[in-house]
Amino acid sequence: MVQGSNYENYEFLGPDGKVIGEDNVRAKFWRTVKKAARQVPFMEDLVAAYYCALDKDTPFKVKAILLGALAYFVLPVDTIPDIVAGIGFTDDVAVLTAAISAVRAHITPAHKLAARKAIAEQD
Repeated sequence: MVQGSNYENYEFLGPDGKVIGEDNVRAKFWRTVKKAARQVPFMEDLVAAYYCALDKDTPFKVKAILLGALAYFVLPVDTIPDIVAGIGFTDDVAVLTAAISAVRAHITPAHKLAARKAIAEQD
């Protein structure tokens, strides 16, 4: 079962030198998903990775990889600004693809089911 109530708040240093933590990812994730929906071809995997990162049973190393990639995804400042039409999320997609590929074994059927349900609710 995916749970998020018993977690530690992990923090990362963003490319702009500001600290972004798990709470920041939580706060900005769905807004960024809505903006990126047409440009990220693997949205279900992305949302499943989000649930995996917030799952209390996910190992620390996996959480760190996923939260780092998700933090990059939600940060307004990155290599290619997300507002650039057509290519804005290209760098985000590359980072997310690498992170998800590295930890795919930890993304469970429960995370995938939660992702499908959440995406259906967003439509």
